[in-house]
Amino acid sequence: MADYPPVPLDFSGLNTYSVYGRHSKVSVADFAHPLQPGMTVRQLLAALPSQLAGVDFPDLVRRIAVAHEQQRPILLGMGAHVIKVGLNPILIDLMRRRIITAVALNGAGIIHDTEIAMVGRTSEEVADVLGAGAFGAAKETGEVLNGAIIDGARRGIGIGQAVGEMLLANGFPHNDQSLLAMAAHLKIPVTVHVAMGTDIIHIHPSVDGAAIGQAGHHDFRVFCRLVSELEGGVYLNVGSAVLLPEVFLKALTVVRNLGHQVKQFTTANFDFIRHYRPATNVVHRPTLEGGKGFNFTGHHELLLPLLAAAVLDEIDNHG
Repeated sequence: MADYPPVPLDFSGLNTYSVYGRHSKVSVADFAHPLQPGMTVRQLLAALPSQLAGVDFPDLVRRIAVAHEQQRPILLGMGAHVIKVGLNPILIDLMRRRIITAVALNGAGIIHDTEIAMVGRTSEEVADVLGAGAFGAAKETGEVLNGAIIDGARRGIGIGQAVGEMLLANGFPHNDQSLLAMAAHLKIPVTVHVAMGTDIIHIHPSVDGAAIGQAGHHDFRVFCRLVSELEGGVYLNVGSAVLLPEVFLKALTVVRNLGHQVKQFTTANFDFIRHYRPATNVVHRPTLEGGKGFNFTGHHELLLPLLAAAVLDEIDNHG
């Protein structure tokens, strides 16, 4: 039976070693440098500590810049929250510069983007209207988008192209702030990937499920074409926790099954918190046979402008 109270363990025989000869994961050489007023973005990145994201972020910036310089694809898959926090102007500028070469959205993306184009504002307060059954019942949003999708299915095109062309045809007052309108204007492909029942336009009287399925599947096939050309390029997943990571993984297996060489490329995930599917389906699994994946956690409204500024600075420095 053990002694009570227990006798404290004697540490006098513990084997020790010298800290001077021990391998250490952190040294003063890895520390950040003091910051100065008026630093350039390049100088700021050079001042980051050589640890974790302080290494990964500049590495991703260089990879994006190299992909752009080598005219390789840079695909952006994003959730609608990126639009709602006001980042369209930055993304549109990157499209104008042909740094972003294609965009993939979920169904909510076309809703918020279209409302921005039409009236310059979006995102209702759900708690205020859900009790009355009025959430998502905005008449014009449903009619305009469902009409565009039906027309797109009739024309044999995808949701992204159909909505972008519809916005341009209507000449809405804020088209210059719309990803879809400006992408159509710039001839930048946009694909839209819909889960039936997730979006407010699916509850409108004007909805046509067959049209959504046809035009949405067309967009998936277009997305597969874009992924088939991703060798040497970059895929960014921003703010999509489930849908787009699943779509990306399916597209990647399709193109590899069909014999396309897509092994050496870069992926990165940006979101508020780390989710299983982006980490697995975007960052880790696709790059097991080559390339590199990155995971960054933080607010889109801070990280994406920083990424854009750093990439522009890197490209300008190389130029």
